[in-house]
Formats: sequence, structure tokens, C-alpha cells
Amino acid sequence: MTAVSDGPRDQRRAFKSDERAALFIAANGRCIACGEELTRGWHGDHMRPWSKGGPTDVINGQAYCPNCNFKKGAGSMAEALGLREWQQEARERYHGRNGGAGGNFLVVATPGAGKTTFALTIAQDLINQGVINHIVVVAPTAHLRRQWSEAASEKGIQLDHTFVNANTVVGQDFDGVVVTYQAVASLPVLWRKLCASRKTLVIFDEIHHAGEGEGQVWGPALLESFEMASRRLLLSGTPFRTDGMPIPFVEYDEGKAQSGYNYDYGMALADQDVVRPVVFPAMDGESKWRRSGEMAVTSVTLADTDEKTVPPALRAALDPNGEWIPSVLREANDALTQARIDTPDAGGLVIASDQSAARAYARILEKITGEMPAIAVSDEPEASKVIKSFAKSDSRWIVAVQMVAEGVDIPRLAVGVYASRIRTQMFFIQVVGRFVRMRGKEDETTARLFIPSIQPLLAYAQDIEKTVDAVLATEEKRVREIQEGDQEGSDELPSLLPAFETVGSSEAVHHTTIANGLAYTSEEMEQAEVVLNRGGSAFPRGVTAETLALAFRLNGGSASVPTQQKPSAAAAPLADQKRDVRRLLKRKVGQLSYATSRPHEHIHAEMNRHLGDTTSHATMDSLLKRIEMLDKWLKEVSK
Repeated sequence: MTAVSDGPRDQRRAFKSDERAALFIAANGRCIACGEELTRGWHGDHMRPWSKGGPTDVINGQAYCPNCNFKKGAGSMAEALGLREWQQEARERYHGRNGGAGGNFLVVATPGAGKTTFALTIAQDLINQGVINHIVVVAPTAHLRRQWSEAASEKGIQLDHTFVNANTVVGQDFDGVVVTYQAVASLPVLWRKLCASRKTLVIFDEIHHAGEGEGQVWGPALLESFEMASRRLLLSGTPFRTDGMPIPFVEYDEGKAQSGYNYDYGMALADQDVVRPVVFPAMDGESKWRRSGEMAVTSVTLADTDEKTVPPALRAALDPNGEWIPSVLREANDALTQARIDTPDAGGLVIASDQSAARAYARILEKITGEMPAIAVSDEPEASKVIKSFAKSDSRWIVAVQMVAEGVDIPRLAVGVYASRIRTQMFFIQVVGRFVRMRGKEDETTARLFIPSIQPLLAYAQDIEKTVDAVLATEEKRVREIQEGDQEGSDELPSLLPAFETVGSSEAVHHTTIANGLAYTSEEMEQAEVVLNRGGSAFPRGVTAETLALAFRLNGGSASVPTQQKPSAAAAPLADQKRDVRRLLKRKVGQLSYATSRPHEHIHAEMNRHLGDTTSHATMDSLLKRIEMLDKWLKEVSK
């Protein structure tokens, strides 16, 4: 493959055919580790790693069978390639199964987990093994074409993201192309010819976009285009289609897609350094509309809608001329201001139903903030540049239609507003995925996505939060055991809606706040209001009834941490125990920060003053005292 020069690294990573032949002869046709005969797909390995400057030359090469090469320092190999643990595990499974049945391998990984990096690593492996010499990436949108091209270029792989069907031939200085599903469906015979003429790996990004059956042209087109490919790698964050149609090249067992590797949100959250927790303030309010030509007005709160009333009620609530959406944008902007205390470049994203609404929401946000948000809509040629520029800036808001809903990497997003009329679980999960990507192990952000208080969005949110709750409960139980010495939707709306005329909407009110799998009721909010009024100036500035209600639920029944007992001989290493306690400590600091509107750094500073040390240098006893201190403060907030 063509590589990008990086210091002393060789410009070329893969051994040429004649060099591989020399390595084969030098090894007498056998793996240098186990002695087994080398078969098709054997590895030409660098003795001194290419990532550390090792030249791609026969004097630095050696022949391995795939199994031995992957067993050889898998951890160090993953580190050298910049892989996470799940990516390396999936990589080993892929090669252990020789690319899956029929050359197909489905990876289902939560949005933000790193599917692109994994796929490009597999591509490098297959090139090095001589299995493939050409790559085709099929992506949902034009913006993702450029994103794939840039990511590949960083790994020394050159993909043409400007290729159009009229070109008919891929330039010789490219290792492959990135194309959209739509482009493939428009001329499948071209892609069939391109794949048949080369040893091709096809990477399907978000394969759930394709389907077979009546009205589904992409699925049959993909089958025709890529059945001749040598290997097919399928990627998805949502392994299903709302319409139930089968997906090309995916194997099913009793109607359920069978993945070669699965890495869900709960697994990623438990790993601590991949995704953030997320909570969902659900906003209620009154919507009014009438049928065209009629005088009678229908009025209903969002929380009381059913299948028939959701479409017109949601349309009325999302109307920029009403009161509901402006009030939600104000509340979301307040949440963003709070998030920017600890993370100054934290950003917000509004997902709109259409381009007209997106521009109207941007004007509302401009009045609220004094700053015009970035606007990204699919029919604007500069939309990809707008998204990329926003990702690198410290601007507050970006407003978009669907193009930022999946695959787009903006890790600084911390607050969102779901202002789309699409109510499918697939789309909802992809939107949530824009907010959960962590920026590093020290990222303590809890993302917030404001949603209308309608079904099935509330159910989708609760499903996600139950996962968060389960992971955090497991984490706290493990730390408590250390301390005690115990070592045991409905489908997308149709384009032609009934002839409803929007009359208006009320300001939004909190219906529930979904956090840790629980929904906070109006009664709980009223109780919080009473406590807030009684406390008056005793509460820190910025504390609201919503934050008190959240504190009640988060800390109900929390007990002080027992004094640490001496671990048994079978205990985990002290360093691992302290790591787990620090992780729990970060979670509790985040809870207190949200409940009191105090920055994380101020909370840590106060504990440092009390205990005379810092978290990074604290003994286990000092760390446990910090947990006790946080539990005490959290209880005080909830009184």
C-alpha cells in the first residue's frame, strides 16, 4: 500500500511479491515459530516493527503463519497499531475464522467505538497477506466518503473519495475507492466488473442501510455488485432494519442477524475509556393543531399522545413559530453553559427534521447566545467542511438535518436536542452515538440529549439508561467489595402527512428526566421544588428543582463506605484496586457536579484541602475517605 511518511518509517509497509517469495524460501516454506507449512495467507512480518521505523526489506522480514503472528505479542501489536482491546480481539477472531463464512464478517459495535480503525487494520492485514490488492468502501453519505479517505490516508492507504461512476477505472496510484450506496445502486454492473478484475475487499459502512425486498433497490444492487469480491467486511452500530428486510451478505438464525463480533454500548461503557454515560431530559408540553378546512382545534400534551396523535403533536411542538422548541433550546443552551465550565470547548448539536427547520432553529439559537450556529444540510456542497470546521472549533452549536446522525466524529459534543420527527430505534441510537464518544480516559463528561416526551423515544432512552445503570452498579459493587475485603419504534414518518394545520404549542416543561434507567415523575419534581423553596439561599447558586430530583434518585439509600479491611491473599493487586476506586470516585464527582453546578476541579480541590494530598498520589485509605466525603455531600444536597 502507499504509505504516508512518518519520520524514519519506510514509505512502503507491505512486502512486494518477489520479497515475499524470498521470505518463503528463506523459511523453507515453514512458519519460523511453529514449523508448520505455510499456506495461502501467510504473514510477511517485520522483525523490527514498521511502526517503530523498521524497513520493509527482506533483511528485516520473516515468515509466520497467521496464528503464530497474532499470538506473538498481541498486546504490543495492538498498542503499536493504536488498537483498543475490543479491536484487537475482533481482529484475532476475524483471522481465526479466515474472514468469516463465504468471505463475510459482520462487526456490530456501538457508535463511537472505532469501527473505521478496525476495518482499516483488517485491510492492512489482508494486503500484507496477499489476500487482496484492492479496497472498496461503501458509505451512506458523501461526507463519510471524505472521512474514510482521510482516516485511511493516516494509515498509508490511499482511497479515492472523488471517484464517480463515469470514471469507470480507478487511478493506478490509489489503493481503492470510497463510494456511496446510492452510486453503487445506480450502476451495479460497473462495480461487479471492478471487483471481478481485482482481489477486492469490500467494507460496508453501516450496512443496515441496505435491504432486500420490494422497494429496496440497494440490497439487490449490492448482491449483484459485490458477490465476486474476495472478502466482505460488514460494519454496523444497529444490526437490524425497522422494516424487517434482510440485509445482503448477513447470516440469520431465526430472523436474527449473526455477527462475527459484537461490542455493545454496555461493554464499551464498562471499558471506561470508549464511551460516556448519557442522560435524557424528556420535555413535555401542549401541542395544538386542526385539520385543514376545519375550525375545531385538537390539544394534547406530548406525554399523552398515541400513534394517531403523535405526528401532528410532534410537528406542532417542533414548529419554530411555537413556544415549545424555543424553550427547549434555551434549556439545552443552559446545560451547555454548565458543561463548558469544566470543558470550555464543549459543543451542542440540534438534529432537525428538515432544512427549513434547521435554519429557523439556528436563528433562535443566535438570539439566545449571540452567536450564529454552524448549519449543515445535505444539499449544501460545503456541508462537510462546515462539520469538519465545527469539530475543530470551540463554537457552541451546530444545527443539522440527518447528515450528522451517524458516522460523523465530533467528540466535543456534550449536549443535544432531538428535534427530528423520525421515531425509529435505529435512527435514535445513531443520534445518541454522536454524544457518547470519549475524548480520553480523563473525560468525565456526562452527555445530555433533550428529547420530546413521546413514545417510543422514552422507551429507547430507558433501554440505553438501563445499560448505564447496570454498568455503574457493577462498578460500585466491585469497589465496595474491595473496601469490605470480599474477594468473591414505529417507522419513519411518511413524506405526505395528513392535512393538519399547526395552531401552536406551549413552552416545554420537564415531563421526566431519564437517567440510570429511571424516569423522574412530575410528583418528584414538585417535591424537589418544595425542598428548593425551603432551602432558599442555603443551596449553591445554579441548583434547580431538576438537579435536586436527579440527586434524590442518584443517591437514594446511599450508605457511607465502611472502613477498608485488609485484603486477603487472593486480592487483586493494590494498583488495580486503587484504579477501580478512582473510577468510582470520578463518577461520584460527576454526580455532585451536576447536582450542585460546581466544576469538577473545585470539588477535587476541596477534597485535596481536607485530606492534604491529590487523587493521583492518594493512598487507598485516602481514596476511600474521598468516597465517604462525596457520599456525605451528595446526601446533604438531597435533603
